[in-house]
Amino acid sequence: MAGALEGRVAIVTGGADGIGRGIVERFRADGAQVLLADFDVATGKSAAAETGAHFFACDVTNKDQVEAMVAEAVAKFGTVDILVNNAWSGSAIGRIENKSDAAIHQGLTMALMAAKWAMQAVFPIMKAKCWGRIVSVASLNGVNAHIGSAEYNVGKEALRAFTRTAAREWAGYGVTCNIVCPASVSAAYRKFRDANPETAAVMAAQNPMGRMGDPREDIAPAIAFLASEDSRYLTGNTLFLDGGAHINGVAWAPELPENA
Repeated sequence: MAGALEGRVAIVTGGADGIGRGIVERFRADGAQVLLADFDVATGKSAAAETGAHFFACDVTNKDQVEAMVAEAVAKFGTVDILVNNAWSGSAIGRIENKSDAAIHQGLTMALMAAKWAMQAVFPIMKAKCWGRIVSVASLNGVNAHIGSAEYNVGKEALRAFTRTAAREWAGYGVTCNIVCPASVSAAYRKFRDANPETAAVMAAQNPMGRMGDPREDIAPAIAFLASEDSRYLTGNTLFLDGGAHINGVAWAPELPENA
């Protein structure tokens, strides 16, 4: 029996680890050809070899590399049907009054501009066949304005607004654009957990399901649905894949000394 994504071609940014890796694994299991894009060459090549994806080294903060990523997918597979904007390099916890311009700019470039360049590059391809799926990975951090992560919050909320606007403008061309806000054991979360173990433990305990999500088992299936034909009438939505954490909110209060 053919998978739900059989014959489709997907690009997954930040696909070497965490949520991205889970998405790549699920897409491949569902029959899609996948270009796995990541700036971590060693981990990316290993993940591609293990999943059967095609690796492309890409720093998504570089417009030329993002456009080359899309061109590589077309050269390798002939088209692009699905784009998942997932890449994020991480950021330091700190107070707003101490955040540099460079930090905020980096957050906007990594989340918003990277997606803008990729979406503009794939849109003519999707428009020509009147079919396309774009999924942007945002965050409950931005929705709830969690402390200490201003550049992340701003970048992810900008990405969410941009994706929703694209959904409105591109709906008539058969291109759906949706957003997911996952609570998952991602690469970024592991870094946060290692630096703030007590806060991470409280977060997990306060989650209605009592745990953080698994990238492959909890997050990727919903994204695979958004990438499939079955989601054809769903666009512009934000889906919280968080075990119910968004309902009443979950504590995000790491210690922030005055000089942090």
